Amino acid sequence: MNVRQMPLEELELLSYADIAYELLKLDKKTKTTPLLFGEVCKLLKINEDVMYDLIGDFYTTLTTDKRFVLLDNAEWDLKEFHAIKPIVDEEDESEEEALDESEQETESDELEDEVVVSSDEEDFDDVDEIDDLEDLAIVSEEELEE
Repeated sequence: MNVRQMPLEELELLSYADIAYELLKLDKKTKTTPLLFGEVCKLLKINEDVMYDLIGDFYTTLTTDKRFVLLDNAEWDLKEFHAIKPIVDEEDESEEEALDESEQETESDELEDEVVVSSDEEDFDDVDEIDDLEDLAIVSEEELEE
């Protein structure tokens, strides 16, 4: 859809981000926040004073919208025009490999260990807790009402 040819009534139904998306898609050219929002406001016939009040919200919207990417030169472009690959530091990679190996060793050691569970009263560290439990009694609701 060509947002530059749409009537104002239809444009007003779109969000600022949707209009910005269409502008970047049509022009196939990166743009700074003020330039891009200026074009959006021009299409929507929003005056400059209101534009300055809304530009912060527009920037926040673009940063949270997954369709856009902010480039190193502080210009916006569409994510679909860029192949984004994660940057992996060689130090981080070697640390991750070392962690993976140590986790595997730990898991194999845990499988070899036998777990012994004892239910003897001797295993309790605090014998007073056992004595406290012996003093407990079950009381019915009828006895509570009396």
